[in-house]
Amino acid sequence: MTADIIQLAARLRSAYSSGPVPPLRDGLEPTDAAGAYAVQEANTAFWLGQGRRVVGRKVGLTAKAVQAQLGVNQPDFGVLFDDMEIADGGELLASKSLQPKAEAEVAIILNADLSNEETSPEQVAAAVSEVTAAIEIVDSRIADWKITFADTVADNGSSAFYVLGKDRKQLAGLDLWTCGMALEVNGEVVSLGAGAACLGHPLNAAAWLARTLAARGEPLRAGDVVLTGALGPMVAIHPGDHVKASIGGLGSCEFTFRDDRP
Repeated sequence: MTADIIQLAARLRSAYSSGPVPPLRDGLEPTDAAGAYAVQEANTAFWLGQGRRVVGRKVGLTAKAVQAQLGVNQPDFGVLFDDMEIADGGELLASKSLQPKAEAEVAIILNADLSNEETSPEQVAAAVSEVTAAIEIVDSRIADWKITFADTVADNGSSAFYVLGKDRKQLAGLDLWTCGMALEVNGEVVSLGAGAACLGHPLNAAAWLARTLAARGEPLRAGDVVLTGALGPMVAIHPGDHVKASIGGLGSCEFTFRDDRP
């Protein structure tokens, strides 16, 4: 690991307590996937050393329009840690975030490893234990969300927290392609979408993730949570907001963004 990677990783970590930092242009070209994932890996190793535990992964950039905006033709991924989960109906404290946004997603929980570099959506389906509605609270340690592909990858996929619905479903009989999504803030619908918006189908996104991680020698494992990607536009949230996501066939989940700052 080079000194530049270590320095960039430390710069991103400092933002959690000191506030957002400028884009990482001085150390990463906008489309430098290898360098960006090296920064992400450096911080993952650091946090594991601090006692955090990996419980799954998130897929990002599943919308073609967002990929085009950042100049790439593929999604990205980040790591989910155990302390990132907010209970359904629980609270996210404003002191723990910088510039958060919410998006509704389909989450899957696996009951088998996915170690094949050619994993298909059908093989993912066979390994799914449960499916549930989810909210991902994304955040950026980069000032004003002025991110490139490399910025968001290095920043653990712009991840922060997530909520999983209490209502867990079996995959059989679900239509994750046409399922509709509504994201509400304070009772007002602010984002609409459908399963097809997520790389054509949420299982397509999960299969891409499985193949990508298997090729890197760190495959998805039984018990992992996978956030498969947004079904509609993400929405900025503010202290005091109550956020609820409803997905056809999966039910709903929600949280309150509470201001605990002095």
